[in-house]
Amino acid sequence: MKPRILVAREVFPEVLARLAEHFEVDANQADTILGVEGLKARLADKVGALTAGTDPITPEVIAAAPGLKAVCNFAVGYNNIDLAACTHAGVMATNTPGVLDDTTADLAWALLMASARRLPAAERWLRAGLWPGFRLLDWMGSDVHHATLGILGMGRIGQAVARRALGFDMKVIYHNRSRLDEDKEAACRASWVDKQTLLREADFLVLLLPYSPESHHIIGAAELALMKPTAHLINVARGGIVDEEALISALRQRRLQPDRSACRAAAAKPAQSRSLEMTVYPPAPSPMEGVTSVRWLCHLRVIGFSLPWGGPTGG
Repeated sequence: MKPRILVAREVFPEVLARLAEHFEVDANQADTILGVEGLKARLADKVGALTAGTDPITPEVIAAAPGLKAVCNFAVGYNNIDLAACTHAGVMATNTPGVLDDTTADLAWALLMASARRLPAAERWLRAGLWPGFRLLDWMGSDVHHATLGILGMGRIGQAVARRALGFDMKVIYHNRSRLDEDKEAACRASWVDKQTLLREADFLVLLLPYSPESHHIIGAAELALMKPTAHLINVARGGIVDEEALISALRQRRLQPDRSACRAAAAKPAQSRSLEMTVYPPAPSPMEGVTSVRWLCHLRVIGFSLPWGGPTGG
């Protein structure tokens, strides 16, 4: 008899077929978010789970699955998994680092360019029938070439973002917990600076930190006050890294320029648990929803894949 596993979210049929060669697969192809209670029920007789960031692997879930041996996150992040509880129970936890470095860097640049050239707002304006024809002073954006790119969090994705700046002749500065080796800095043409200098000098600030209790609201009112009023903020990390209320205040007080300043690229902000070591879904409503000067994206599945349609609605 094959060991039983749970695939907690919808995956490609080819993945299920491959897994079925080795396991009896309980597949959630309806793609409903199971939550703690659903996971407890479905994992009770399983030895393994293939999970996403929406699946909270809590001590309660682990305790309900006495035969569980492995939790495998198909995501780079793993803050949905209580690692201490897994360690205590002897459950292996894995993630998929590295697979999205370049595609996430591409997405960061798409957002940076959209913010610089004011593309989303300009498109809405055009679709609303408001374009009167060419006018010299309409929709003046920010130049990207020769500007200063600041990166907070210079891991693999940060370095990929920095390398893409070479084609725009940008000055690249970064801040990280530890400075890169000289050869990596040279490859990115990037210079380490302290956090305050990064905030003061960046024309485009890209956030690429892992989410943790230490990085929660690492960009708040004090940090936003240091930024240029013309700066663009691009968050490609978890939503909780930015204090949304502080950002809204900065935009409304025009300490950051509305409509050309902030671009939020994180997953929809997950509700925070008490410890901040775990994020739980579904996402909580965010005050950012009412701020039109912020560019929103859902948590795009950024893996490059050729399909004959453009998305879930075929657009």
